[in-house]
Amino acid sequence: MSAPIAASSSTPLERDARLVNARDHRIAPGEIAIGVIIGRTSEFFDFFVYANAAALVFPSVIFPFVDRLTGTLYSFAIFALAFIARPIGTAIFMWVDRNYGKGVKLTIALFLLGGSTMAMAFLPGYADVGIAAVWLLALFRIGQGVALGGAWDGLPSLLSLNAPREHRGWYAMIPQLGAPMGLIVASGLFAFFLYTLSLEDFFSWGWRYPFFVAFAINVVALFARLRLVATPEFQRLFESRELQPAPIGETLREEGRTVVLGAFAPLASFALFHLVTVFPLSWVALNTIGGTTRFLVIEMVGAGICVLSILASGVIADKVGRRAVLGVSAVLIGAYSGFAPQLLGAGSLGEAVYMIGGFVLLGLAFGQSSGAVNGSFSSERRYTGAAITSNLAWLIGAGFAPLVALWLASNFGLWSVGAYLLSGAICTLAALGINKEWAGARTSLSDDRQPAAAPAQG
Repeated sequence: MSAPIAASSSTPLERDARLVNARDHRIAPGEIAIGVIIGRTSEFFDFFVYANAAALVFPSVIFPFVDRLTGTLYSFAIFALAFIARPIGTAIFMWVDRNYGKGVKLTIALFLLGGSTMAMAFLPGYADVGIAAVWLLALFRIGQGVALGGAWDGLPSLLSLNAPREHRGWYAMIPQLGAPMGLIVASGLFAFFLYTLSLEDFFSWGWRYPFFVAFAINVVALFARLRLVATPEFQRLFESRELQPAPIGETLREEGRTVVLGAFAPLASFALFHLVTVFPLSWVALNTIGGTTRFLVIEMVGAGICVLSILASGVIADKVGRRAVLGVSAVLIGAYSGFAPQLLGAGSLGEAVYMIGGFVLLGLAFGQSSGAVNGSFSSERRYTGAAITSNLAWLIGAGFAPLVALWLASNFGLWSVGAYLLSGAICTLAALGINKEWAGARTSLSDDRQPAAAPAQG
């Protein structure tokens, strides 16, 4: 049995927002899209602020007792903790959702996310408190992961359910725009402080400022998302079970096959995600002198190109179908994996080619990877199923990617990173092939009749 439906008007803020939107019983997809983009950008900003610090700062500030390569590997190990903690956060906050409503859940989750990120701004270094600095960093990273597990709001589902049928591919890519936008802001802040400050000032206080910014961005995102959660349309979908949280055990028992396939379908894009954002920054920081700021600028340019590529994925998917876009992009990523990683060792031009080419492919694949099989969930379990699938996909495809890639590259050479990326492309193609239902009209992605919910970041 599913849990009883909780009242979604759980806070005065939600009730006020409901009054603001009472004049309309159906919110426009464009308004939903803005809320989704703001929410996802805030989450990915938090994510990239930590990722940049893991590559540039923590090896020196938190792990000075080991060599810089080992310190970076330790930083990436702690980086993975958030992806392990996300399923725990989902379980906790699904219970809050069922009993107290989405408003309470989102408020707690986003304040925990912003608070955990901002707490890193006050993190003492190893020189100040010894090994306790490592434990504090791990604790705050786990807090980020738990919060991200609770930040699932169902807004991508609402966006998809309100999207015109002939433009499902376009609306499916909208939540994905938050990733490159968050990267642009995070990398821009780090590049600014690295360029304007001395290294001594940067490692003393400059790196802390982006973590302060994260809390303010999360507050803005909270209000934007609560406004949409409080709309009559969201309430109707919630009460009709389209967006109701179902028990996790029941969802896994009844829809486990869809969860597994949904987790493996986007692995090509999720593996590439960290191999053009987090890993190359660490590689450049370890193997070049004075090239970090320049590379952050390349990342920003690449992220801007990624925005255009994500937009293009929506247009292409509406013409040829999402399944075709996912399959072809996985093949292209497989081809890219055969030569591109070696370009990171070919100087500035090679780095630029690796990053620009990678971001083009990432935009095409990532733009349509959102909830690739979530339309196969039954309506009463779609909300919870999408959240579980998202957690599993990010854990398998991305959580350990920077750690594994850096370890492989350091021990076997850059070619081994390509082999790792190729394994993600193979998994995507296998998942697309195994899911026989996609071949039929009823559940085909190219038919786009089934609404799909996009996974949140981490």
